[in-house]
Amino acid sequence: MATLWMLMLVAAVIGLFWYQRKLAEQARIHAQHQCQQLGVQLVSVACLKWRIGILTNGKLGIRSTYLFEFSSDGESLYQGKLYMDNERLHGKDIPPHKI
Repeated sequence: MATLWMLMLVAAVIGLFWYQRKLAEQARIHAQHQCQQLGVQLVSVACLKWRIGILTNGKLGIRSTYLFEFSSDGESLYQGKLYMDNERLHGKDIPPHKI
């Protein structure tokens, strides 16, 4: 019986890791889209935090915050934030930057 529980735990950890990678890829796509709209260059995307919780639609899911760095002139670096519910973007903070 202990072996079954151990296998279920390992499968859950692997599944969570796989889903987290899927969320990171979606965040990169959202950050790329934001940079294209602003006409700036995307430098990097990183996960700030994620947690399991109640989403804005009232269902259980993963709420995450991603930090993305971009450059408008090749010298300056700015940091924006993306707020996501599962794979869906529900908010963003983009600082003022040079054009």
